[in-house]
Amino acid sequence: MTVPIGNVLAYFAVCLGPLLVFWLFAKLPRVAFAWRERRRPPAPAGPPIERLAADLRRVRRALDRLPPHAPAVRRFATEQAYDELLAQACRAVGEEQWLDTLPPGLEREIERLRVEESLHRCGVLGS
Repeated sequence: MTVPIGNVLAYFAVCLGPLLVFWLFAKLPRVAFAWRERRRPPAPAGPPIERLAADLRRVRRALDRLPPHAPAVRRFATEQAYDELLAQACRAVGEEQWLDTLPPGLEREIERLRVEESLHRCGVLGS
């Protein structure tokens, strides 16, 4: 006796069809979530540019208001904080900077001026 192949296939379709449909419906939310996450733009890294600009202005004022007889450690720490904020702002707008690679001195001060002008042109630093 030969069993018709069509009957066997119909039997499997009737038995496994609903199981396959329920399994697909169970996986559908996870697939939709993964698809949405893949299309979502990446979250920005670091603080918002507005906050960076406000911090830059605040630390720059603090640096300008340091008295001439202020301790060298205080001046150095304020300059380091300002340079770090400048570097973060450059990363946020895609500008190049070498402040974190240069040793303290004339070259670093020149680079600081160049970075300030570059950020000014980008609109991060006001006048």
